[in-house]
Amino acid sequence: MTACAIEGGSAGAAATADPEAETGVEPDPEAGPVGSGAPGEPAGAAGSGPSGPPAFAPALLLAGPAANAGTGAEPGARPEAGTEAEAHPDEGRGAGTETGPGPMAAHAHGPAPSTDGAPLTGGFTLTADGAYAARLTAATGPPGARAWYPERWTLDGPEPYAVPLPLDQPEEPDSEVAPLADGRVLIRRRVADRQMFSLLYPTGPGTGELLLGAVGRTEMTLLPPSPDGRSVYALAAGEDHASLWLVAGGAFGPEEVARIPGRCSGGVWLDRAGRMLALDRREPGGGPVKAIAVDLGRRGEVTPLLQIAPGSNDRLVLADPDSGLLLLRSDAPGHDRLGWGVLGSCLPVRFPECLRLADATMTPFAVQPDQMLMPESCAVALRIDGARGSWVGVWRPAGRQLHQFAAPLGWMPGAGNWSRDGVLRLPYANGATPCGVALLEAPEDVAPVSAAGRTGAGKGGGEPSAADTAPAVCKPVPLGQAPLHGAARPD
Repeated sequence: MTACAIEGGSAGAAATADPEAETGVEPDPEAGPVGSGAPGEPAGAAGSGPSGPPAFAPALLLAGPAANAGTGAEPGARPEAGTEAEAHPDEGRGAGTETGPGPMAAHAHGPAPSTDGAPLTGGFTLTADGAYAARLTAATGPPGARAWYPERWTLDGPEPYAVPLPLDQPEEPDSEVAPLADGRVLIRRRVADRQMFSLLYPTGPGTGELLLGAVGRTEMTLLPPSPDGRSVYALAAGEDHASLWLVAGGAFGPEEVARIPGRCSGGVWLDRAGRMLALDRREPGGGPVKAIAVDLGRRGEVTPLLQIAPGSNDRLVLADPDSGLLLLRSDAPGHDRLGWGVLGSCLPVRFPECLRLADATMTPFAVQPDQMLMPESCAVALRIDGARGSWVGVWRPAGRQLHQFAAPLGWMPGAGNWSRDGVLRLPYANGATPCGVALLEAPEDVAPVSAAGRTGAGKGGGEPSAADTAPAVCKPVPLGQAPLHGAARPD
């Protein structure tokens, strides 16, 4: 399975920038397949994007608060079971440095400080279908008084709600959680030099725990939940090889399913069956990072996935199994850039100029599903991080625009999923809403407007600016009063 780049390219522009032609990088004919992605996107000097969130609020339909938050009752029908600056190859993150696991769809990591009364969170992970989510959270208070505990969100019902899953003692803040499609939550705990795995689930007023077993590794990282809804894998990275473990969904507890030569990171699913997994690997002897495909149906057989140039670092950020769209990152253009390609294509990767913002980092986190054979029409959600916080970008490969929106207060940065109809769901929690989902309808791309004010797609045409229109703002309303359609949206 190979991904090759796509030639030419539709230029894209940031909401406040003029469009420029996309950069296309031809694959090396002897290097094999093409494509790749990596975490974050460096701020480019070409596009003049904002260094903070846009000064306007998006047209959002807010759902929440949860009526059953904080209870053990399960009202659903589901049964409960047991700035990046420009980085040149020789600067910052070049061929001699290694990053951690790449950004993954609906897999937001890292404790986030609370400034609005919201609980502190140590990560937020969605199931592949977006029905459940899980996070490690703690009430605000003195550092020594924080009690970390898992929390599960139910998102596929008429109203989102959260269920706390505390046990007799608090969790460590470096623990990881991942939801399963049956509503249970996997937790990884580090105990001395071992990793312990358990499944948690509500049991009336308490929390049930099913011990799965332990792995004798000092460091492991959970990968995004498998698309099959039952399995969770963990990656144990070493200097010479990486071990891939099935830690939930197996018959006999955690089991090693693949051992891969080299140092691996990342983790992106390439199919709906949970068989093909993409990892970013550096060979044992050193050299650039290249994305590879691991076939779990063939005992971890490895094949090259992304190779743009022999010496370039080519990482996969995100993949959509339906359309074959790949979001990737590579320094083949001379510095790290976000690009896109199509799985199985033999055309060069495109690096849109609109995906470069000055003084901001961009990370794709969700792709619109069910766009069969239409990768260019898929809406892509991006997390944009600047000096003044995080906000949301929406972009399509076929369009020439990056639409930017303010995030809902308390958004779990980098977490969210699309509906097949192009509605982006952004989970958030704040002092007023312990469990909420903001809905953002993907705006339509419009034709560039020339300096003379006429519509056109020529080279001299300018992109519409966010300052050109006054976007309508929807105030947060309770779910029962919220309209189902017609949410205003800025272009």
